[in-house]
Amino acid sequence: MARTHLHLFSDSTGETLQMVANAALAQFEGVDVVRHFWPMVRSRQHLERIVPELEKAPGLILYTLVNEETRKALEEKCRQLALPAVDALGEVTAVLETCFGQEAHGRPGRQHRMDDAYFRRVDAIHYTIAHDDGVGSEDWHKADILLTGVSRTSKTPTSIYLANRGYKVANIPLVMESPPPSVLFELTGPLVVGLTTAPERLVQIRRNRLLSLNEGSESTYAEHERVEEEVRFARRMFADNNWPVIDVTRRSIEETAAAIIKLITDHHIRIKPQEKPI
Repeated sequence: MARTHLHLFSDSTGETLQMVANAALAQFEGVDVVRHFWPMVRSRQHLERIVPELEKAPGLILYTLVNEETRKALEEKCRQLALPAVDALGEVTAVLETCFGQEAHGRPGRQHRMDDAYFRRVDAIHYTIAHDDGVGSEDWHKADILLTGVSRTSKTPTSIYLANRGYKVANIPLVMESPPPSVLFELTGPLVVGLTTAPERLVQIRRNRLLSLNEGSESTYAEHERVEEEVRFARRMFADNNWPVIDVTRRSIEETAAAIIKLITDHHIRIKPQEKPI
C-alpha cells in the first residue's frame, strides 16, 4: 500500500486534532501513514514557513484553525497545491452557531484556558495520585469516585485517566486477608465502583507482572485457584454493598472510564434534588 502523508495543523496544542486523527485512523488496518504535526500555527508568516514541507510531502491536510485569516490562508494554499483539506471542527461549530444563535469566539486554545475547570482538573490529578492503592482513607469522602477490586484490575491507570477528566478518584485494593477500612462501607457521597475481570486473564497478567519483577513462579499471587477465590471474594463484596460492577476483561482503559463516567453522571442526576455531597 502506498504511503500517505497526513499533515495536522492546529493553532493550539493540537491535542484535540490528534485525538480525532487517532480515532479515524483506528478504523483502518495495514495502512502506511506518516504524520506531520504542526501545532501553534497562528499567523500567515508561520504558515508560509510550513508550505515547503507540504510541497515535499503532499498528502491529506487535517486542521483546527479558529482564526479566520489563518484558516483561509491554509485553505488557499491547499487549493494551489491541489491537496485535500478537512476542517475537523468547522461543521460542528457551524451547527452549534445555528443552534445557539451566536457566533463562536474564534479564540485559539480556548479549551485549554486556565479557568475554574482547569484548576479543578489539576486538583483532581493531585488528589488521585495522593490516594492511590488504598492510601488516605480519611479523605475518601472528598472523592467523586472510589474504584475497588483485586490486584491488577486496572484501578490505577483508570483512576489517572478519570483524574485527567476532572474526577477525584481514590482506588482501594481488595485483599482477602486484609479487609479495607470500615469507612469504605459508610460513605454516602462518592460513587463506589467495583472492577473485576476473568480469572484466566488475571492469572496471565499477574504472571507477566511477576516475570517483569524477576519474582519466582511459586508465588500464590498468580495461582489459578487462588485468583478465582479472590475474584469470588470481590464479587461477593460488590453484591453485598450494591456497588455497580464493571468487567474490564475486554475493555480498554478508555472504555472502562467511559462506563464509569456514565455511572457517575447518572449518580449525580439521582442526588440532584438534594445537595451534592462535598
